Amino acid sequence: RTGKTVVAVDERYFRPTEVETLLGDPSKAQKILGWKVKTTFAELVEEMTKEDLSLAEQDKVASKSGFKTFSYYE
Repeated sequence: RTGKTVVAVDERYFRPTEVETLLGDPSKAQKILGWKVKTTFAELVEEMTKEDLSLAEQDKVASKSGFKTFSYYE
């Protein structure tokens, strides 16, 4: 209300909202922490797909009930 800056964020710390490529290398976690993969890539894709379908079903039910839902195709 006073017009004084209370918090300022340095733009160097902003991350782009759309990242072209997300790549990870688990070798450091494996080497230093002894971390091991528990989920295969195929299992991960299946889990993500099921979750997306579940959300789509929820949106469908909400939309049919007269509620406004987010359009993923905007």
